[in-house]
Amino acid sequence: MDPKQRSRLPRPNAVVAAAVTAGLLGSQLNSAAADVTIPPVSVGVGVQTSFYSCQTGCVYSPGDITGGNSVEGFAVDSVRLYVNGGVTDNIKLTFNTEYTGSGSGPGENKVEVMDAIGRFEFNDEFNIWAGRFLPPSDRANLYGPYYANDWAPYADGVADYYPNVAVGRDNGLAYWGDFSILKVQAGIFDGESLGGSTAVKDPSKLVGALRLTLDFWDKEKGYYFNGTYYGDKDILALGVAAQTQDSKTTYTIDGLMEKKLAGLGAVTLESEFMKDNGLNSTTQSSGYYALASYLFPQVIGIGKFQLLGKYSNRTNDTTALTPGNHLKTYEANVNYIIKEFSARVGVYYLNQADTLLAAPSDKEIGLKLQLQM
Repeated sequence: MDPKQRSRLPRPNAVVAAAVTAGLLGSQLNSAAADVTIPPVSVGVGVQTSFYSCQTGCVYSPGDITGGNSVEGFAVDSVRLYVNGGVTDNIKLTFNTEYTGSGSGPGENKVEVMDAIGRFEFNDEFNIWAGRFLPPSDRANLYGPYYANDWAPYADGVADYYPNVAVGRDNGLAYWGDFSILKVQAGIFDGESLGGSTAVKDPSKLVGALRLTLDFWDKEKGYYFNGTYYGDKDILALGVAAQTQDSKTTYTIDGLMEKKLAGLGAVTLESEFMKDNGLNSTTQSSGYYALASYLFPQVIGIGKFQLLGKYSNRTNDTTALTPGNHLKTYEANVNYIIKEFSARVGVYYLNQADTLLAAPSDKEIGLKLQLQM
């Protein structure tokens, strides 16, 4: 209101009438509210931050060696906002954003829509998702960096080697369902929005995606996966996934075994094989990784210690223009698990070498923290 203007006071009978009207309206609204159930809305936040030091070259951090032979720095690797709510008991909505981390590259230091999902969930066997989300793909993509066992799950060029529009996601429609030991996930997704992340000649073609997972021990219910359950489940799972666009394909085979040993902690083994036949890159490639971790049973302070090692090997095939090469990546972690994926901290070491290059291998060491609520 303009401060030069006077407010006109209502007359006494107008005040009484307004009070009676407000009271009647309030009683009607309270009565109506008693008959309507509003599904709850949950809001969460996830943060990953780190200190890193790179020798020769950085493998996974945003550091960039330009003059000398080393670089150190602090990075905000990721910040996520999670919003989940229900329209009805069977119709739900997910909206998540991602701050893409420190750095000066074109895809860094910005906030983008990560998930925007309309979820029609009726029972274990029949569910439909529509919008932007993780398409059926390898386990590593479907657990993401916040639910991975290691700190650098995508440093090797093997895990999550599928085209995507943002953070492993694509826009589309998918069905998923759980049947006893079998999980089925299948969908169709937009190819044109993938831009340069797809190598096909006609990106306007739709992307077809399929994943089948067998859980031989404890069942992993729902759409997503974990890289570890920190001993809460006994897991023996085998998954096969494939995506195709304009007759080009990528497929993966992955497995996870986790066993809680009575009084002796938990051991986890994870592996994957990847083959890209021109979907993600015009040069065909294949690769694999193997990961092993051990979670100690003793609580020391407020958490438990975990040791982890990972090796990966990716091969780019020889073409008329480029010779083939092997990208070998070694990773080691010493982690302190405070509250599973809600609070954990760890020291990681990465060593990556390309057999095509005569340069020394890139080495990176860092301290990483993850908090979620």
